[in-house]
Amino acid sequence: MSAEFDITETLDVKGVSCPMPVVKTKSAVDELDEGDVLEVLATDSGSMSDIDGWAEGTDGVELVDQVEADDVYRHYVRKTE
Repeated sequence: MSAEFDITETLDVKGVSCPMPVVKTKSAVDELDEGDVLEVLATDSGSMSDIDGWAEGTDGVELVDQVEADDVYRHYVRKTE
């Protein structure tokens, strides 16, 4: 998976529940340059749909991938503008 894109920064929001994973993801993405990819590590299962919905409805971001493994949800968000 990481062969397809380079991770620029990792945001650890494990132990944090809705809506904070999305709020913190937005803040972290705002600090990135165009083309950068943010890896978000979360333990809130709702983050799968929350971050997907946020990325779908937000200009300038693209949800590249989401993976669940060992009770950790990994989200990869690219800043597109």
